[in-house]
Amino acid sequence: MQNPSRLKPFFENIEFEENDGKMILNFGPQHPSAHGQLKLVLELDGEKVVRAMPEVGFMHRGVEKMAENMTFQEFLPVTDRVDYIASSANNYALCAAVEKLCDIEVPRRAQIIRTMILELNRISSHLLFLATHALDVGAMSVFLYAFREREYVLDLMEAYCGARLTHSSVRIGGMPLDLPNGWLAQMTEFCDKFPNDIKTYETLLSDNRIWRMRLEGVGVLSKEDALSMGCSGVMLRASGVPWDIRKAEPYLIYDELEFDVPYTTSGDCYARYKLYMEEMRQSVRILLQCAKLYHTTSPEILANSPQFVSASKEQIMTQNYSLMQHFVLVTQGLRAKQGEVYHATESPKGELGFYIYSTGEASPYRLKIRAPSFFHCALYEHLLVGQYIADVVTIIGSSNIILGEIDR
Repeated sequence: MQNPSRLKPFFENIEFEENDGKMILNFGPQHPSAHGQLKLVLELDGEKVVRAMPEVGFMHRGVEKMAENMTFQEFLPVTDRVDYIASSANNYALCAAVEKLCDIEVPRRAQIIRTMILELNRISSHLLFLATHALDVGAMSVFLYAFREREYVLDLMEAYCGARLTHSSVRIGGMPLDLPNGWLAQMTEFCDKFPNDIKTYETLLSDNRIWRMRLEGVGVLSKEDALSMGCSGVMLRASGVPWDIRKAEPYLIYDELEFDVPYTTSGDCYARYKLYMEEMRQSVRILLQCAKLYHTTSPEILANSPQFVSASKEQIMTQNYSLMQHFVLVTQGLRAKQGEVYHATESPKGELGFYIYSTGEASPYRLKIRAPSFFHCALYEHLLVGQYIADVVTIIGSSNIILGEIDR
C-alpha cells in the first residue's frame, strides 16, 4: 500500500479548486509505455511536466531476502528473474561474486563460453530495447525487424541451455555444458549477417525526420548529473564518460579482446539510441574473436575445487568420491568462505554488482544487488521536468529500465 505521507509534499502546493491550469496525471502502473509496473505521478502545466515522482514496488518479490534463506546454488535460478531480459548477465554476476569470495579459478574454456553467452545476451537485450523504444515513439516496422533478429539469438541460447528467457546458463565454478556440435558455426553465421541488419535499422531511423524530432534534445542528461546520480552503462557513456567495466576492471577474457567503448557528449535520447546500435556491433566483434579462441583451449569447463564445485557428470556416475562430494553439495549447499565481497559487471543496462557477506554457511548472511535500472529510474524526477507529456514515453524508453531489477 502506498504511503500517503510520501505524496503529501507533492500535492501540498496545488489548489485543486482553483482554475490554475495545472493537473495531476497518474501515468501507469498499467500503461503500455511504462516498461513494466512503473507509476509516475506527474504535475502538468498544460502539456508540460512541472514535477514528476516515480512510484515503484508494484512487483516487489523480496529477492535479496530470498537469497538469505536459500543456498547459493538454489538462488542461482532466482537471479534469472531480476533482469529477465538479460538473465545470463545476472547468473554470471552472482557466480563471479561467489568465485571471488571462495578463490575459485574457472577454466579458460568456461570463461570463453561465458563471454560468448554474455555478449549474445547483450545483443538480445539491446534488440528488445530498440524494438520497444521504436514502438513507443511510433515506428512499427523496426519493432518487427528487431524481434526477427532477436529470435536468432534466442535460438542460439536455446540450443545451448534449453531455455529462451530464464537461462540459468552459468554455474558456480564454470559452465554446465560445452558447446554443442555446430553451435559455433551457427553463431558465426549470425555474426556475419547481423551488421547488415543493424544498417537496416539505422536506415529506417537514424535520419528519419520524425525519429530525430522526437529524440534529439529530449531527456538531456549532463555529465555532472550522470556522475552524481550513479548512472552507468549507456546512460553514463551518452553523457561523455567512456566508462565500461569490461575495459576499466576487466573480467573473464575481456582484457584479451579488441573492442571499442563508444561514447558521446550530447546526452540526449538520440545519443543513447546511437550508442546501443554501436554496442551491438562491438558485441559481434567480441563474439567472432571468442570463436577463434575457443578452439585453442582444453575441454575442461568446471573448476577443480571439490569443496565448492561438483565434478563432471561423467565422474559423478563413475567415481565413488565424486558422487559423495556431489551429494553433500546438493543436500547441504556450498559453504562459502567467511568474509565479504563485491563484484561489478557490465550488464546490458549498466553496472550490475553483487555484494555478499558470508559467515561460512551455505546461505549468505547478507546479499545486496546493485542494479542499474534502480538508479536510472530515479532520474525521472530530474529528466522529465520541463518536457512535454509526449516526451515522457521517449525518455522512459531511452533509459531502458526493467522493473524486475528495480523491485528486487
